[in-house]
Amino acid sequence: MVHHRDRGGHLIRQTAAERRRERRSVEARGHGRVRRRLAHLFNSGLSLKTEELTSALLHVRLHLFVQSFTLVFFPLAVWLLLRVLALTAIDQWLLRGLQTVSCMPPPVSSAVILTKAVGGNEAAAIFNSAFGSFLGIIVTPVLLLLFLGSSSSVPFSSIFSQLFMTVVVPLILGQVCRSFLRECLERRKPPFGTVSSAVLLMIIYTTFCDTFSNPNIELDPTSLLLVVLIIFSLQVSFMLLTFAFSTRSGSGFSPADTVAIVFCSTHKSLTLGIPMLKIVFEGYEHLSLISVPLLIYHPAQILLGSILVPTIRSWMTSRQKAVKLSTLQPI
Repeated sequence: MVHHRDRGGHLIRQTAAERRRERRSVEARGHGRVRRRLAHLFNSGLSLKTEELTSALLHVRLHLFVQSFTLVFFPLAVWLLLRVLALTAIDQWLLRGLQTVSCMPPPVSSAVILTKAVGGNEAAAIFNSAFGSFLGIIVTPVLLLLFLGSSSSVPFSSIFSQLFMTVVVPLILGQVCRSFLRECLERRKPPFGTVSSAVLLMIIYTTFCDTFSNPNIELDPTSLLLVVLIIFSLQVSFMLLTFAFSTRSGSGFSPADTVAIVFCSTHKSLTLGIPMLKIVFEGYEHLSLISVPLLIYHPAQILLGSILVPTIRSWMTSRQKAVKLSTLQPI
């Protein structure tokens, strides 16, 4: 028999059987997230042309832009903002949580799904999400040490193997299956876009459920509301900033590239972020509060991105038509 207290401070008795059921429930939710990510990346590997994926690997300028923005500019900008917000009454642990969000790598799934939904450069989004995740295993703990003074031994090998099995393997399997089913896929035109949208809806639903089902988080409502507003403001500001930089004259990015840049540069990984926080901040009394901004940021980025999909798709289509017309005009 184990005793712990709920939010109201009341003593709760929990038997070993109840603890096992709770642990199995948490594990089941984790396995469900992995299965959805595997399904999405297999779907991407099956629908993506091999030559498009190969071409995306060589787009070095785009990769440098995305990784520099998300792992250098993003955390620096948030650090400067927090110097000002530290003077306010917002809970300081929530502010530290905002800094941890800025240090996280791009996500494996949401940025790719939204890029695909718009019709952008899906291959570039896949590469940057995968590469950023691998890079984040090393860079994110270093950033947390620099900005928050927290350090811990991170099990690189286990995280690398997990990423390989959940990112690289399903993508390769999808490409192998596509090589055998190429003619059938081109003839029947399966609804890959619908499948991706369905997976995205499942990710939104399960993430919101996980965010608000944790009984151990005690929050100041005012601080929480302000953090939510800050998160949405950051996302909109950074999306506009990446859009402005990637569409300026001489940038060398196509409209499809811009879509991938906007989503990959501003999205942050929850599936890698939460395990990293548990490792780096092991033993911290306020770990739950530090995790809250990331738990909010993830569904917020999906929700905001989903709302903007029609607008961004309309912009990309009009730009592509304008580029095509300009190339057809006689000199």
